[in-house]
Amino acid sequence: MSLARVNWREVFARFGLVMALVALIVILSLLSDRFLTASNVVNVLRQISINAIIACGMTVVIIGRGIDLSVGSLLALTGVVGAGLAVGGLPAGLAVLVAMALGTALGTFNGLFVAYAGIAPFIVTLAGLTIFRGAALAYTDGRPISGLPPLFMTLGYGTFLGLPVPIWIMLGFLLVTHVILRYTALGRAVYAIGGNEEAARLSGIPVRRVQAFTFAYSGLAAALAAMVLTGRLNSAQPSAGVMFELDAIAAVVVGGTSLFGGRGGVFGTLVGALIIGVINNGMNLLNVPSFYQQIVKGGVILAALLIERLVATRRT
Repeated sequence: MSLARVNWREVFARFGLVMALVALIVILSLLSDRFLTASNVVNVLRQISINAIIACGMTVVIIGRGIDLSVGSLLALTGVVGAGLAVGGLPAGLAVLVAMALGTALGTFNGLFVAYAGIAPFIVTLAGLTIFRGAALAYTDGRPISGLPPLFMTLGYGTFLGLPVPIWIMLGFLLVTHVILRYTALGRAVYAIGGNEEAARLSGIPVRRVQAFTFAYSGLAAALAAMVLTGRLNSAQPSAGVMFELDAIAAVVVGGTSLFGGRGGVFGTLVGALIIGVINNGMNLLNVPSFYQQIVKGGVILAALLIERLVATRRT
């Protein structure tokens, strides 16, 4: 096939994200000889693992035409509760399960207000952001919890088959989320609601229950990320997770998931998280001041939104 007959618009639509990631890697490799090394590649993957886990849950919510601003605070609350229970004598594995169940329950709490009370997701989860943060501070009296059992260190710093455990957890959760979205009736219902909620309701989909599920899944993702972060810090901080919701939304949006719902996927989210992680890592290696990094990250998000808008306009 000649180059003249290639549909470049379709090529860029399907592979533009990966091409952008490859271009970034090439540029940063030329600018820093420390960037494309095995140790730094593993470091980048470890650094993005927490954001990617949270972003998987955020992807499910956004595909269903919602938004979850409470994930950072929920991460802090589940982290301190899990750590507090473990330090208090509960077996570490059970403490982790309780924390993840709490995250799922609090995510469901958000979802019930959205689905059954009809309150906008932005408002509900904004309230959750404040409530969960306050609960985390109240639970710890504003102090970190340390002296954690070895299981937490394994979650944060352990290795398996030569790779850090956080990377395996990230990949496993990403795979589970992909299977749910692409190969189950529940996943198809999430896409249908995001595409056209009224049509989904008329076709017999239990819209309210599915909407509640998306927020419950986001809460589960935040709690899982909390366990990894607690292990990495070797302590649970009630102030952890500040601005994590924006990083997760950035990964989802840069990854090509539509903020209007009904389109996207977790593999795009992973690429989005990698793009943001590579930019952050590259600028650190190049000694770019942190405030410029924030400007660049914001510019990347705006560019992704502009591209998404242009693609949506051309499709219509």
